[in-house]
Amino acid sequence: MIAETVQPQLLLARRMSRLGTETAFEVLSKAKALERQGKSIIHLEIGEPDFDTPANVVEAAVDALRKGWTHYGPSAGLPELRESIAQYVSHTREIEVSPDEVVVVPGGKPIIFFTMLALIDAGDEVIYPNPGFPIYESMINYVGGKAVPIQLHEERDFAMDVRELEALITDRTKLIILNSPQNPTGGILPREDIEQVARAIGERNIMVLSDEIYSRLQFEGQPFSIMSIPGMKERTILLDGFSKTYAMTGWRMGYGVMRADLAAQITRLMTNSNSCTASFTQVAGIEALRGDQSAVGRMCAEFQHRSQVFVDGLNKIKGFSCRMPKGAFYVFPNITGTRWKSKPLADALLEQTGVAALSGAAFGQYGEGYLRFSVANSLKNLEEALERIDRWTKENL
Repeated sequence: MIAETVQPQLLLARRMSRLGTETAFEVLSKAKALERQGKSIIHLEIGEPDFDTPANVVEAAVDALRKGWTHYGPSAGLPELRESIAQYVSHTREIEVSPDEVVVVPGGKPIIFFTMLALIDAGDEVIYPNPGFPIYESMINYVGGKAVPIQLHEERDFAMDVRELEALITDRTKLIILNSPQNPTGGILPREDIEQVARAIGERNIMVLSDEIYSRLQFEGQPFSIMSIPGMKERTILLDGFSKTYAMTGWRMGYGVMRADLAAQITRLMTNSNSCTASFTQVAGIEALRGDQSAVGRMCAEFQHRSQVFVDGLNKIKGFSCRMPKGAFYVFPNITGTRWKSKPLADALLEQTGVAALSGAAFGQYGEGYLRFSVANSLKNLEEALERIDRWTKENL
């Protein structure tokens, strides 16, 4: 008879030590804890639109629930939604896409994860933007690949230098990740740079994961996809979704567009992990793509206006220097003038001023010396955040 139950040691698989995180959720949790203690917090840490999902999309979901769209669907997504996505991508990227080249997944991250699982063996090299979305590096490391960062330079408005990319490509390069508009910097890849990336790849059998989740939130010019370049569609996995464009982050719905034989393998991963994406949300996704698009334009214009106000304000604060982003809803100021490291400064602003931001270092080694602020908050709160930061710098720098 065992007198006392002893909890056994937790023996994690070694791969878990290679798994990173997304700091935004950690900072959000800390900020919420401070709020529960009575502290006034301005949330500029989390990357999601502060707008409501458009009413027509919500009504489509409610109607779908009432009509019984509450059961399993195909792992690759409902045929009607895949057809809508194929038509949308065909139109916006000026290529021919068929439904069997579309896989619907719960959010954008599964496309990143499944791409790594399907394509990357131990030791394969993946070139990814840095500073960049932290899940890129996390997933590369998790599957045993070699993460090869390409630095995004502030003086280039955080667009990659294709000459540096060329120098990083080796015989072990299996995948290149592009992200435009970009998280965390708000930079974009101009068409000429994307065309140069395709030329740099040449005839080599290298795949491209093109993360275009912010494509409808580009402030100037028309977004351009490497998938649109002749010969690149067969080597590109396009990542897009509904979270940012239609303020549907909590609905968990994204998609990948890729050659049909790879789509079949990504679908197998869906079957083995999630079974399928929720059916009623997919019905709402059809309405999002086919219905009124005016809410998207209004949201993009508002994010551009807020970004300009916030950048102008930051540039008046001691130690801060910030470029105007060209898309998404983030600003990425250089804070080297404060002589503070990124994380200690982000912590101090949260704890002492109630302004929640992210350390640039959370987005990779080349993010040190920067902070990321989300402007997905009201103009009133953004102006209040600027006042708080300004007061703090005057007292502490």
